[in-house]
Amino acid sequence: MGMRVFQIPKGFSSFFPNLLWRKIDSANPHPTLYLTFDDGPDPEVTLQVLEILKSYHAHATFFVVGENVQKHPEVLRKIKDFGHSIGNHTHNHIKGWNSNNEIYIENVQQCSDVLNANGINTQLFRPPYGRMKLKQSKLLREKGHIICMWDILTYDYDKTLDLPKSIDKIEHCARNGSLVVFHDSQKSKNQTLIMLPELLNRWAGKYTFKPLPQNV
Repeated sequence: MGMRVFQIPKGFSSFFPNLLWRKIDSANPHPTLYLTFDDGPDPEVTLQVLEILKSYHAHATFFVVGENVQKHPEVLRKIKDFGHSIGNHTHNHIKGWNSNNEIYIENVQQCSDVLNANGINTQLFRPPYGRMKLKQSKLLREKGHIICMWDILTYDYDKTLDLPKSIDKIEHCARNGSLVVFHDSQKSKNQTLIMLPELLNRWAGKYTFKPLPQNV
């Protein structure tokens, strides 16, 4: 396993102040973590994640891919029914850096259309791979999207991850307002389903786990 930096370097987020990296709620006296899950919904992994979250009375935010919603609308409904929030992760999980701006914005809109058809109205958006052009970011913000990045990346999609060491490091990276990225996909399944309950167990009592508000 190569050297993994699980937390965004200090000061990095200040270069991109229009993006959401942490969310500090001054009205909430309890330290809060915002757990997020990318790439679903998946009929196997997402449902297991939902059960784990439920067992810890934890709520989260799911950044979904439009074509996966079309395949598994019933899983999207479960996410909603369990009290979690939902964000847009493009329709086809496309890379912003490799995409024409117009095509990228259309792909995001396509996911929004699918979500709207399923009764979900959300301003939350996370770019796949965490990468997009500045112009794409500007255009999406002009359309009202809240672009959600992260404070902590778990690398749960990396099958070579040393899980015990990684869990220890991630546990100590957490701080009030951290957005934490997991994935509810087949690629990450084995790692996510080990890391998530262990981290929730360690963080329980220290933090509350809330969904990001879908709309401002």
